[in-house]
Amino acid sequence: MNIDITDFEQFKVVKLTGEVDLHNSREVKNVLLDEVDKQHHVLVDFSELDYIDSSGMATLVEAFNRSKTKQVQFHIVGAVGAPLQVLKLTKLDSVFSLLDSIEQAKG
Repeated sequence: MNIDITDFEQFKVVKLTGEVDLHNSREVKNVLLDEVDKQHHVLVDFSELDYIDSSGMATLVEAFNRSKTKQVQFHIVGAVGAPLQVLKLTKLDSVFSLLDSIEQAKG
């Protein structure tokens, strides 16, 4: 798993590559919560994410809830394949804001 953080407009883009699971979800959690706590709007880029397990989903829920408290935007971008199926199976696709592309966050 790899995490890259870049800027896009007013957002911090947190790109997750590979797999997010019990072994590395704490690292993802620390990055996401750090960005939210800094009052940054966050785009979590799933475009190169192959797999995410329940610990990864719990991390996303925690960061999303924190973003609501901090009044910052939190979106998931580019979810396809297995990660999108997990979002749908857990019904989190109706909780999170899912965007097809980073550019879609502009407006």
